[in-house]
Amino acid sequence: MTSTVQNTILARIRQQGRGKVFIPKDFLDLGSRDAADQSLSRLVRSGDIVRFGRGLYYYPRINRELGIPLGPDMDEIADALARQTGSRVVPSGAVAANRLGLSTQVPAKPVYLSDGRARRVKIGNTTIQIRHAAPKELPLGNRISAMVFQALRHLGQNAVDDKVIGQIRRALSPDQRQGLLLDARYTTEWIASAVRLIARAETERAEHG
Repeated sequence: MTSTVQNTILARIRQQGRGKVFIPKDFLDLGSRDAADQSLSRLVRSGDIVRFGRGLYYYPRINRELGIPLGPDMDEIADALARQTGSRVVPSGAVAANRLGLSTQVPAKPVYLSDGRARRVKIGNTTIQIRHAAPKELPLGNRISAMVFQALRHLGQNAVDDKVIGQIRRALSPDQRQGLLLDARYTTEWIASAVRLIARAETERAEHG
């Protein structure tokens, strides 16, 4: 039974593609928690995946030139931690600004905000810090919207000019801009005004049907 679960888990992992981070909870539709834990441990021993933290597993990307595994993306880890704890986890302002191309500065210690408990996760030489945040700092809506809100709040109202608006617009797909517009009702007025400019094309399309 466990070998069947293991093969199914490996097939799903491969289907997701390299670079994904998994937790046992992701596979509970395939078998019991014990079966998932045992299967993942065996896949670690066989070298198919890597364990890099308690209950955190990674299907590594490979550097084609050097043939060595690359580390997981910080956002992938944050997403896995959110699923692990059943909490919301979004990039802090500095991380969000970097992700959206609004800042070239890469935080040495990435900080994410969560409505769950605070914790630190060390990945190689990098430590991800999860800080507990008040609900008002984590407005409802999807993760992309929360990231944009955090980036705008980090920059401050006076720094959000046409260049910033254009950069965020280019970083998002039309569907993401539409979602951003829908989620603007959960944030402060000045950020909502900036969002309307970011999603201007979607707004005009809705008005003219």
